[in-house]
Amino acid sequence: MLAIYLHGFGSGPQSAKATFFRQRLQQVGIPAQVPDLNQDNFAQLTLTRQIQQVSSQLAEMNYPPVTLIGSSLGGLVAAWVAERQPCVQRLVLLAPAFGFLGHWLPRLGAEAVETWQRTGQLMVFHYGEGRPLPLEYGFVADAQRYPDGALRRPVPTLIVHGIQDETIPIQASRDYVARRPWAQLVAVESDHALTDVLDPIWQITSRFCGWGMETGQ
Repeated sequence: MLAIYLHGFGSGPQSAKATFFRQRLQQVGIPAQVPDLNQDNFAQLTLTRQIQQVSSQLAEMNYPPVTLIGSSLGGLVAAWVAERQPCVQRLVLLAPAFGFLGHWLPRLGAEAVETWQRTGQLMVFHYGEGRPLPLEYGFVADAQRYPDGALRRPVPTLIVHGIQDETIPIQASRDYVARRPWAQLVAVESDHALTDVLDPIWQITSRFCGWGMETGQ
């Protein structure tokens, strides 16, 4: 069994959650990988590119049984990879970005979105880099090709979502689980980052996946 952690939008493999999960997985003897979904080219980031990157990584390893752990946009990527790759046997989604365009674009405002579409680029703060980076409008056009309703493969799925999340409201995960009996939602007192509840999240995740049970972890 292999675990792959997929970081969120504007983040990277050295994020607090990625580091936390990498360390905890190592402690219970689960091989873990944390790919850089930015691929040194954030400007041309698309959901398609991220899905293809993870799928190619699985193919190179001859499709081992895998648990995907995805945060925010990485959670959406994980869900789409699982939809297409039978080797994905479990999903752990942390504040997954279901319906994210519908939440994000209104916050940007109609004028900013129109300017982005017209000029082709928008400056977006990248937390992994600690500075704003340009992002091409193709990111939006591509994401529109992936409706959440098309995610139908019954992969055992754990979703952890913060009640105080203002980036992706918890209702998005409630709606997702309501239509998929193979998915379960655990609501926690936190925001979108979830960094203040990492220990409880690990306990929930390890029980769901059966990791470390023999040592009581």
